[in-house]
Amino acid sequence: QVQLVESGGGLVQAGGSLRLSCAASGRAFSRHSMGWFRQAPGKEREFVARITRSGDIAYYADSVKGRFAVSRDNDKNTVYLQLNSLKPEDTAVYYCAAREGLSVTNSALYLYWGQGTQVTVSS
Repeated sequence: QVQLVESGGGLVQAGGSLRLSCAASGRAFSRHSMGWFRQAPGKEREFVARITRSGDIAYYADSVKGRFAVSRDNDKNTVYLQLNSLKPEDTAVYYCAAREGLSVTNSALYLYWGQGTQVTVSS
């Protein structure tokens, strides 16, 4: 069992930055690949970024590539999502998720989810 708690969301102007954190507790964090997803009102949940168990490789959705950066600190059992150059269309609830094994883009393959943190970008 892994428990995930996101933090760091908030209201920011377009062009601004936020850093989201996802703290994990429970079974060995380093055995879990981590993903970030988001869901805007009236839209389906979508993939944002994922990172391998060791943190050596990250993947991004095309819509955030070059603006967002995912990282992890296995000593602190925490994964981060740095959001830069934010746009109003980035407004959503952001979720972190964990799964044992290889990192994947498909949200259905993640077993553990946080409660989400709201990011609102004003124009």
